[in-house]
Amino acid sequence: MWTAGCEELQASMATRRRRFAPGSGIWAQMIAEGTEMAAREPLLSRAVDLTLLAHEGFADALAHRLAAKLGDADIGAECLAALMADAMEEEPDIVAAAAEDLTAIRERDPACPDLVTPFFYFKGFHATQVHRVSHWLWRHGRQHLARHLQSRASEMFGLDIHPAARLGRRILIDHGTAVVIGETAVVEDDVSILQDVTLGGTGKECGDRHPKIRRGVLLGAGAKVLGNIEVGEGARVGAGSIVLANVAPFTTVVGVPARPVGPRNTTMPALTMDQTVAQE
Repeated sequence: MWTAGCEELQASMATRRRRFAPGSGIWAQMIAEGTEMAAREPLLSRAVDLTLLAHEGFADALAHRLAAKLGDADIGAECLAALMADAMEEEPDIVAAAAEDLTAIRERDPACPDLVTPFFYFKGFHATQVHRVSHWLWRHGRQHLARHLQSRASEMFGLDIHPAARLGRRILIDHGTAVVIGETAVVEDDVSILQDVTLGGTGKECGDRHPKIRRGVLLGAGAKVLGNIEVGEGARVGAGSIVLANVAPFTTVVGVPARPVGPRNTTMPALTMDQTVAQE
């Protein structure tokens, strides 16, 4: 039964690849960057060939990159690549969101000089894209397979994002280590999350029990946001803070428990990545 299911997925790969658009400027730019990368460091030529040049477009390359990271004895990489390609074909927004995430990382992360670096190496980017596929599976009633992807992503990348959590576009999860996002959490567009952030519950309550992170929020390293609360648009949560109550839009909070400090934010902190607290 397993073999038949996997073979059916793999049999459609050639057709699926033909239907995938090669991609817009992001794919052409990635090919150029990858070619330069291989020229500068010949030891990476094979990696560039397998990760980029062997594929006809961004979606196909992304499906195979994620599958190569997550494949194991339970579900092999080729079968996972076919599964992910299926999800991306059925829901093109997965691919569009991934491309926007990649661009956002390049724009916001000073350690990121190009597009291929996060595509090859950044586990925050990889975990976010695996979540987009697992979320698609979850919404289509395939919860066990969604949990498998969640588990493998947690094992490989050190992040734990529940498949039911809702993520927007242009998400930056910087470093990624020890980030936890709970089942009923919502992360809107243009949010930046640093390492060791938790969007969790406060105990054993059921139902809608996780935070809602609105557009443009910056969550500093080690921040814990707990309960069904809202962090308003353009807010900033300082490193190491514990947030147990709603945060007003364009407000900076710090401390344990977190309290408002400084003047009203005049920019979207997630876009500037400015973690400093201005004085009144």
